[in-house]
Amino acid sequence: MENTAFIIAISICIILIKAITSALATSIIGLPMRMVVLVSLALSQVGEFSFILSKVGLDSGILSPEVYQMFLDVTVLTMGATAFMIAISHRVASGFSQLSRYDELEGVRRQHKLRDHLIIVGFGVNGRNVAMAARAKGIPYVVADLNPDIVRSESGNGEPIYYGDATQESVLLHLGIADARVMVVAISDPVATRQIVEMARRLNKDIFIIARTRYVQEVEALHMLGADVVVPEEYETSVKIFAKVLERYQLSRDDIERFVEDMRAGDYTLFRSVCEEAYCDANLKLMGKVIYTIRVPEGSTAAGRTLDELGIEGVLAINRGDETLKPIGGLRLQEGDVLIVIGPSDKMREVERMLTETAAGSAR
Repeated sequence: MENTAFIIAISICIILIKAITSALATSIIGLPMRMVVLVSLALSQVGEFSFILSKVGLDSGILSPEVYQMFLDVTVLTMGATAFMIAISHRVASGFSQLSRYDELEGVRRQHKLRDHLIIVGFGVNGRNVAMAARAKGIPYVVADLNPDIVRSESGNGEPIYYGDATQESVLLHLGIADARVMVVAISDPVATRQIVEMARRLNKDIFIIARTRYVQEVEALHMLGADVVVPEEYETSVKIFAKVLERYQLSRDDIERFVEDMRAGDYTLFRSVCEEAYCDANLKLMGKVIYTIRVPEGSTAAGRTLDELGIEGVLAINRGDETLKPIGGLRLQEGDVLIVIGPSDKMREVERMLTETAAGSAR
């Protein structure tokens, strides 16, 4: 407490020095201003490995107990400050990028000849697949990516790919955002994805925006910012898993494909409702539970009643003839319906009893 001002001053100096050296290092390897600021703020604290070094210094007599204690104080302060700096880092990075007026497109020429083209942001696995499909169908497209090595190698192979940070308005303008028909945002940075979607919608109100996100909680925010379609990886994983589950229960390929299309068309509404239950999560990881297929037989007392009336939960789908129906609570069951239900074994036996019980009180 006697050296509070001095310790705070030293902490600030260390943060500034480390931020500046980190910024220089990231600038040298060619990262854009936004990434330079993000990295420098994230690496500005004293690292935990310094605790080991300082203890060795104390034991060796290099550091006095007073200096050692002061060092610990400074280390803890910088570590504590890092959480707050990272929380504001994206806003600071955006501000620096705007002030710098840094041209994020190295060697790019405005795409005057492109109209109704596709803009792909990010050239990872998803971006490459989209580009491959566009090329196969003759759709004009242009790609922006922040990895200079990828840009260098792919541009040498004839890809219309450019080095640029798509969160910057100047970059989107160079890519012809005003005349583009579709944009696919296929990057892993959720903050940058939101910024790109919002800016693209502002620059072109008619463009169709497809955004990929890793996290389910980003879906609603991206829709509000202007994305037309949001593809969350968590739900897509669930779709693929559940398609395999349906195969094992011997549903036809047409039924499975129709069911998958319905889930995607409905913005994954089924999985949103399923994942509110206690027995599964957003990835549809089966946690010690089982999946049953239960047929409603002729004469069943459940026929003509709804799922809500029966109090049945955990229904993933209802197969009715050639149709695969969503398990809406008000949907009335019919004889011959096949319900695909997930839950604990004891609960599933109770559900089976309810569905197969006939008017005579016998279960089939």
